Amino acid sequence: MAVSAPLSPASPGRTAALVCVAAMVALAVAMGVGRFAFTPLFPLMVRDGLLTGAAGAAIAASNYLGYLVGALAAGRLQAGPAALVAVGLVSTVAATAAVGWTSSVPLWVALRFVAGVMSAWTLVATSAWGLGWLARLGRPHLAGTVFAGVGLGIAAAGLFCLVAAGPRVPSLGMWVQLAGGAGVAVLLPLWAVWRLPAASSPAAAHATALQPPPARTGGLVVCYTLFGFGYILPATYLPALARQLVDDPQVFGLAWPLFGLAAALSTIVVSWGLRRASRLGVWAACHLLMAAGVLLPRVWPSLASVTLAALLVGGTFMVITMLAMQEARARAEGQATAVLGRMTAGFALGQLLGPLTSAAMGRFTADFATALNHALVLSAAGLLASAAYLWREARRQPAP
Repeated sequence: MAVSAPLSPASPGRTAALVCVAAMVALAVAMGVGRFAFTPLFPLMVRDGLLTGAAGAAIAASNYLGYLVGALAAGRLQAGPAALVAVGLVSTVAATAAVGWTSSVPLWVALRFVAGVMSAWTLVATSAWGLGWLARLGRPHLAGTVFAGVGLGIAAAGLFCLVAAGPRVPSLGMWVQLAGGAGVAVLLPLWAVWRLPAASSPAAAHATALQPPPARTGGLVVCYTLFGFGYILPATYLPALARQLVDDPQVFGLAWPLFGLAAALSTIVVSWGLRRASRLGVWAACHLLMAAGVLLPRVWPSLASVTLAALLVGGTFMVITMLAMQEARARAEGQATAVLGRMTAGFALGQLLGPLTSAAMGRFTADFATALNHALVLSAAGLLASAAYLWREARRQPAP
């Protein structure tokens, strides 16, 4: 049975700092590497003749599918959040390194599927573990620091590719180097979850996860699903869109680090401002801003629009994740793991449908760029519809 580590009166501040840093690093590795490392490395693998656009789409889709499967399974595993964090991080590092040890597309598809499963486990478990400890310590406003880890991981992976990429630097070797750095980084969260395990036993957590989530979370799940569908196309193709406009990797490679830095800073800023704002109202506003970022490259094809889109989408997607996880957990009524798993599964389904919709539209259009533009319009429409629902829900809530 896992029990909470005792806290002395003088230790809550240090404990909160440890939880924030450990959870931030865990999300940086799980999401920045396990989920999004393929985005900045994809153009380099195409440059090296290792991938075609169709093969890249299959690899990306396998990661999205793995994320969906992992989210569906996370709430039903007979393991506490601390154990899931440990398994997810170690497996993410191993799967990332293995990509650089083979040149087989089918193996890449399988490895990125595994990385997607482990990323979902780590996100759900880290959210439950980190937010649970911050709530216990009376510091829920520090949630922005935790979720800033995703943006920092994205920025770190993007900057690594920007610095390490060169005409004679093989992209496969960069996968191994990225995994090596991630392996060193995960030592801190692994130690932290061992030092501060979850408060409930695995059996109790499993029993809670099998209960049906509260009905009040259904609308949130739908909105979070539309968010996954809305953000995934710009998140996947921003570097590629930038490369179509300028072929200098030192220029188009900046799109992804900007995306990550905007994501990291936004969660910290918004988490402090939430004391004076409606959580659902801010969530709705973020969907509106993201819709604008999704449409920009279509209506204004330029490097400036791609850069602005990276800031708009990157500056809102982790804020939405943070707000959605906090709102769902607040409504969970003791079923946090199950509810967060359902939210993550909805998001994973949405992001899986994004590339599939774009590919389906490609069968009825002249080229991939036209199909992508149509899919971006559909994505923005979903974001606008979900923003309207969230705004209506926010007006029904009492003022904070």
